[in-house]
Amino acid sequence: MTKIQAHLFRQVLSAVVIIVGGLVMMALLAQGLSRTDLILENRQSALTYFYIVMLGSPQVIALLTPLAIFVGAVWSLNRIHKDSEIVVAQAAGMTRWQVASPIIRLAVMCAVLHLGVNLWVQPAAQRAMREAVAVARADLAAAMIRPGQFTTNGERLTFYAREQVGGELRGVMISDMTDPDYPTDILARSAALVTVEGRPTLLLREALSQQLDANQQLSILEFDQYMFDLTDFMKEDSELILKASDKYLHELFFVDRKDYFQNKEADGFLAEAHARLTTPLLNIVMAMLAVVAVLGGDFNRQGYGRRIGLATGAAALVLVVQLALQSAAADDPALNVVQWIVPLSVIGILSWTYFRRGRHIGRRPPREGLPMTRREALA
Repeated sequence: MTKIQAHLFRQVLSAVVIIVGGLVMMALLAQGLSRTDLILENRQSALTYFYIVMLGSPQVIALLTPLAIFVGAVWSLNRIHKDSEIVVAQAAGMTRWQVASPIIRLAVMCAVLHLGVNLWVQPAAQRAMREAVAVARADLAAAMIRPGQFTTNGERLTFYAREQVGGELRGVMISDMTDPDYPTDILARSAALVTVEGRPTLLLREALSQQLDANQQLSILEFDQYMFDLTDFMKEDSELILKASDKYLHELFFVDRKDYFQNKEADGFLAEAHARLTTPLLNIVMAMLAVVAVLGGDFNRQGYGRRIGLATGAAALVLVVQLALQSAAADDPALNVVQWIVPLSVIGILSWTYFRRGRHIGRRPPREGLPMTRREALA
C-alpha cells in the first residue's frame, strides 16, 4: 500500500476497533445481566460469572463486526473526504480502486476472521459456556444450602435447613417429588454433605421418612442414619443438549439421523451451517455500502448526509433480510441458496455502481462536443 492508502487503512481500522469495543462491552453487559441468576440463585463466585459472560463474547463480536465496519468506514471516510484528503489522493492520480482498496482490504480481513470465529471459536466457546452453566446449576451444595430458606431443584426436590453450624445442617426437611404419585418427606435433626464413591450424598442423622403407599396409607420409618443420594437431582440434561450454535460446521452438515433430536432439527442445523459461511460476506457488503455512500458521488464540503442516510437504511435492510432468511431457511431448506444470493448480489451491484463512473472520484466525464464548465474543470 502507498502512504495515502496506509493512512486511510489506519483511520478506518482505529474507528472500527473503537466501535467494536464499545458495542461488545454494551452487549456483554446486557448478556451479563441475564446471567445474574448464577450468583443470586446458585451462589457462584464472581470469577465464574465473568468466565461464563466472556465465553459469550466471540458470538457477540461476530454479530457486531459488520455493523462496526459500516459505522467506522462511514465516519472515517466522511471526515477524511471533508478534510479534502480524498481530493489530494485524486489529484495524485489515484483510481477509485486505489482509494477504496484499504477499506475493502480491511473488510476482507474482518471477513476471514469472522469466518474463523464462526467455524471454530464460537462453537468451542459456546460448548464451554454451556458446560460451565450446567456445572454451576448442578452445584447443590451452593444452590440448596441456604439456612432459613426453602429452596428447590426444579419440581422434584424441596430442601430446608433451619441453621448451619460449621459443616453441619440442623433442622433439615426434604420433600422428594421424583414420583408424584408417592411423594416422600424426610425430617432429620441434622445432616452433612458427604461424598460416597464419588457421588454427592446427604448424611441424615435421626431421620424420619414419611411416604404414602399404594393404598394411600401413611408409612413412617425412623433411621439413626440415612443416606440421601443427590446424583439424580444434579442432572441437567436440557443444558447439555448441543444446540445449533454449539456445533461445528461438519456436525451441522452431517447430522446423526438415528438421533431423534438431531433428525428433528436437521433443517435448522443446515440453515445455521449456511449462515456461518455467508454472514462473513456482510463485512464486505457493509464496507462497499460505506464506500458508495461517501465516495460514490460528487465532492461536497457540506457533507453527504442524504447518501449516508440512504446507505444506513440499506445496511439495516440487508442485515434484517439476512437474519430473516436464516430463520426462514430452518423451515424451508430451499432458502439456503438465497442466503448466498443476497450478499453476493449486493456486493456485485455496489461494485458496479462505484466503479462504473470512471477513473477518478467525483469527476464527471466531459460532455461530448462541448467545452468543460468551470465547475467540471475545478472538480
